[in-house]
Amino acid sequence: MKQAVLLLAHGSPDSPAEVPEFLLNITGGRPLPPPVVEEVRRRYSLIGRSPLTEITLKQADGTAKLLGLPVYVGMRNWRPCTADAVNQMTADGIEQAVVICLAPQNSRTSVGLYRTALEQAEPKFVYEFVENWHDHPLLIQAFAERLERDWKRSSDAAGTRLPVIFTAHSVPPRTIEGGDPYEEQARQTADMVAMEVPSLSMDQYTFAFQSQGMSGGPWLGPTVEDTILKLKEQGHQGVFLQPIGFVCDHVEVLYDIDIGFRKFAAENGMLLWRAESLNDSPTLCAAIADLARSVLAKPEPNRQVVQIKGM
Repeated sequence: MKQAVLLLAHGSPDSPAEVPEFLLNITGGRPLPPPVVEEVRRRYSLIGRSPLTEITLKQADGTAKLLGLPVYVGMRNWRPCTADAVNQMTADGIEQAVVICLAPQNSRTSVGLYRTALEQAEPKFVYEFVENWHDHPLLIQAFAERLERDWKRSSDAAGTRLPVIFTAHSVPPRTIEGGDPYEEQARQTADMVAMEVPSLSMDQYTFAFQSQGMSGGPWLGPTVEDTILKLKEQGHQGVFLQPIGFVCDHVEVLYDIDIGFRKFAAENGMLLWRAESLNDSPTLCAAIADLARSVLAKPEPNRQVVQIKGM
């Protein structure tokens, strides 16, 4: 069978002017309050543009070179959309595919929605949908490589060993009710990355949720802001962040961390550094390729998540 890999990502507008359309895609057509739309547009204006699509295509290219198979990209909320990617795969004669979300931790509000978008595209090929890969050894290694290098550099610049805050995108508490594994998997990823850096002891790192929504209501914490203040109370003058819920730069990294959290830290007499995002890290591409390869190598009768559409 002609095989391929499909990478699914959140998507991001190409310019601040496209933010309103982008937000409508996220909400399924439900309008958001104008102040929320304007705030999101402002954030995109401050970072210029989000490189998410460009980086995702580079990740696909790096993975394709390792696998020797075509790797397609579909965005849930922007272009190239998931349906367009599926249609192109069908036109190219793809018969079997591995579908991997570039959100390593599984949540019904992220991976679950990617699955829905894929099913709505009605693929005409057999595919296996990977539920999560938050603990893949090469993913952990990729994060640890960035952490060990950048934490040392930042600590040297600060003149002291900085406390590390691992972060992941917050979700409403109702999301994790009923057995959703997202919070547990996010914390597990953080712990596994920390364990790969021998010089980082358990009392030198913590975990916080970032990017709580602007629509009100409770969101999972602790927040990064509260964690920064707590570390200040403990006598620290700076912090080091590593987002382990994201695999590339986008607005939650380039604005929320680089602008928002850095400003908050400065206003409270603290300095802030972060690890470089994985982006098109060779180790990350190797993780995706290894994951796809292991799925494709499994005998079909043993597959647990096989969807057949339009056959």
